[in-house]
Amino acid sequence: MFDKKTVSIEWGGKTLTLETGKVARQADGAVIATLGETVVLCAVTAAKTVKEGQDFFPLTVHYQEKFSAAGRIPGGFFKRERGATEKETLVSRLIDRPIRPLFPEGFYNEINCIAQVLSYDGENEPDILAMIAASAAMTLSGVPFMGPIGAARVGYDGSDYILNPTDEQVEAGLLDLVVAATHDAVMMVESEAKELSEEVMLGAVMFAHKASQDVIKAIIKLAEQAAKEPWELKQGDDQAAVKAELKKLVGKDIEAAYKLTNKSERSNALNEARAKAKAAMAEKTPQEQLVAAKLVKKLEADIVRTAILKEGRRIDGRDTKTVRPIEAEVHFLPRAHGSALFTRGETQTIATTTLGTKDAEQMIDGLDGLSYQHFMLHYNFPPYSVGEVGRFGAPGRREVGHGKLAWRALHPVLPTKEEFPYTIRVTSDITESNGSSSMATVCGGSLSLMDAGVPIKRPVSGIAMGLILEGKDFAVLSDILGDEDHLGDMDFKVAGTSEGITSLQMDIKIAGITEEIMKVALAQAKDGRAHILGEMAKALGETRTELSAHAPRIETMQIDKSKIRDVIGTGGKVIREIVATTGAKVDIDDEGVIKISSSDVAQIEAAMNWIKGIVEEPEVGKIYNGKVVNLVDFGAFVNFMGGKDGLVHVSEIKNERVEKVSDALKEGQEVKVKVLEIDPRGKVRLSMRVVDQETGAELEDTRPAREPRERGERGDRGPRGDRGGDRGPRRDGGDRGPRRDRGDRGDRGPRRERSESKDEGGEDIGLPAFLTGED
Repeated sequence: MFDKKTVSIEWGGKTLTLETGKVARQADGAVIATLGETVVLCAVTAAKTVKEGQDFFPLTVHYQEKFSAAGRIPGGFFKRERGATEKETLVSRLIDRPIRPLFPEGFYNEINCIAQVLSYDGENEPDILAMIAASAAMTLSGVPFMGPIGAARVGYDGSDYILNPTDEQVEAGLLDLVVAATHDAVMMVESEAKELSEEVMLGAVMFAHKASQDVIKAIIKLAEQAAKEPWELKQGDDQAAVKAELKKLVGKDIEAAYKLTNKSERSNALNEARAKAKAAMAEKTPQEQLVAAKLVKKLEADIVRTAILKEGRRIDGRDTKTVRPIEAEVHFLPRAHGSALFTRGETQTIATTTLGTKDAEQMIDGLDGLSYQHFMLHYNFPPYSVGEVGRFGAPGRREVGHGKLAWRALHPVLPTKEEFPYTIRVTSDITESNGSSSMATVCGGSLSLMDAGVPIKRPVSGIAMGLILEGKDFAVLSDILGDEDHLGDMDFKVAGTSEGITSLQMDIKIAGITEEIMKVALAQAKDGRAHILGEMAKALGETRTELSAHAPRIETMQIDKSKIRDVIGTGGKVIREIVATTGAKVDIDDEGVIKISSSDVAQIEAAMNWIKGIVEEPEVGKIYNGKVVNLVDFGAFVNFMGGKDGLVHVSEIKNERVEKVSDALKEGQEVKVKVLEIDPRGKVRLSMRVVDQETGAELEDTRPAREPRERGERGDRGPRGDRGGDRGPRRDGGDRGPRRDRGDRGDRGPRRERSESKDEGGEDIGLPAFLTGED
């Protein structure tokens, strides 16, 4: 029934299997890719006709993770997969970016590419598998796709590159890099690195390119068995004559416009030239007018690219290596915990850093289960930043992607949670944009982190590189403008510190670039990053040593695990009382690490002292602050160290005699006490009279030590005689008579040990002698 075709290869020590013909057979192309026990299905469908008047390529990629793939049910109120998560959006972009440039110019048929994770083994990440499955499905579908592409993830442990590393290897290593490539060249790079050199990064890219070749061969082998007939593309009319006519009409106007260095003036001049061309084509058919509009854009690209390659002159008059003027300012916003205004040419961002407690961490519900993210970076791109009107609301895929790129650039230099126990949120609001707002976000975000007092390892800067490639001639451009991005062949973004690269992203708009071009781009980007770091240092050279007065304070303390239950209390009673009384937030984990947070330092100190009183043991001879909790006839019980009680005997309240305890003390009264003695059972004997109740200083004990009473010489009392005999006369002179014969009482056994005190019901409460003050 099924005409199943399968190809398997050994790849990175595991078996990669590509299968088609069994599932989703009505799609134009469908492939199931399996690595280990991770399985991804990708189906591709393409519209057979083009909508009238359409002049763009509507490729849509959707990547979806099914919770059932990991044997989980989605959390939350709705128990089904809903809108795309951040990870799903980012993987969709990973698939889209290398595939889109491989369709021919003028192909406008709508294409859907849907990749779904059907099984996840917790070891083999499905994103790379989804890229491979999408490439294979496109190749089998018959659409004019100039692929296939291969994809690979690379890790680095400091000495060797690792193909498709596990999550544990990535976490422990120095690099997480994803590459998509054709047989000849690299198409896309996405990475996060821990300050690696340009040589190591380039080596990783080429290692991934080589590893992807086996995947490309496997896809070709599958296509030889199951690919559909390729589509016939309609040959376009010869447009040379129309292009020549338009060049004669508006060519000089366009050249003049691109000599204007101000973006607004340049945009106005270009719009006038385009309107002039449109008016000249008013008598043509709508389709011819559409063609003419596209030819004007090509004419603009030819003029800009020729000026760069032949004259070395860019749109704003710079040479290929010069970075636009930079202005940086920190503490731009008075109430933000950290803020910076970063301006480079006509690109500008307001970056803010906000510090929070553990409660502010982002909870992520994914295939691996619940996880928590303590560092977030959010990028916003309002339409006014480019002088346009448009939708303003929830972030789109571009915003999510740009934010994640900046996140990857800053993440490697952040302190660990143990070093800096705060949740960190960086927000980048783009207020002007003319090229590389994501790299401005890196620079502004780094300054705002330092302004907030986050102890990052080193400042991070970022720069966007461009490429103009014609045959064997090429020019690499530093700090590209928006128009150079649109009209060029590459968007190559590099971020890093003075010590190395922290993030590298590359998107190619042609069929790929060579190792030589990448080497030149990396070297030129290094010089640009160093220049930008120098300009940033003029605003703030190092992290502030103090947090903002408006930021919460977090103090950390470690207690013994055996004391955790004492701090929490039955049903959380104790920890709730600490929070309610002091006003500070208290978090405790299973390892006994306690984090206490508040914007008021006094609240933190009160909570810490309370907890110390619970977990610490009192010391003999040490003075503590306490509170009277109960008055008794023989003294007062005082609570100290938060959770300890001791007795102040009536004789230890004052140096003079105290007749009635309630005359000297009241319940709830704050007192200062010295620990005199702790008996083996933990009973604590306290004193107030040897402590200055105002200052807490220890006083000299002036009370003389009690000497044994002199009882004198008692002499020989002689025998008591028969106790049953005559007892002599009574004191009143009467005759007492003989003692009553009590008879034989027998063996009464040992007397009951009597305590020094009894409770109201007469039961022995066992108070030791030293607590009653008796010798």
